Amino acid sequence: MADLVNSIIDLLQKGVAAIFNFLEIIWKWSFGQIFSVFSSDIQALPIWKIVVLIVAMAAIAYILYQAAQVLWTGVVALYHAFVELLGKFVTVLPYIVMAGAIAFATGYVIRNVNF
Repeated sequence: MADLVNSIIDLLQKGVAAIFNFLEIIWKWSFGQIFSVFSSDIQALPIWKIVVLIVAMAAIAYILYQAAQVLWTGVVALYHAFVELLGKFVTVLPYIVMAGAIAFATGYVIRNVNF
């Protein structure tokens, strides 16, 4: 049974790692393309290419702004989930203390009480 659980955990870890590797490749490629556009020699370009470059820069800025909003929403959701998790830990704490007290009392009775 432990081997099955370990296999499932290993599979999940490899899957998550593969997803993050894919995301890293896409991010690096995308930002490489964006930086190459911004590093264009504007002074050597004809006017129509400068207009295309300005329009492309505006579109890129808008899309990155949209991506930042989506990421910010995710960060806020993660923050709320973390706060909720901490709240649940605090809520569960009395139950854990009671279980520990029962275990302590049981251990005390088993070791020290003789009839």
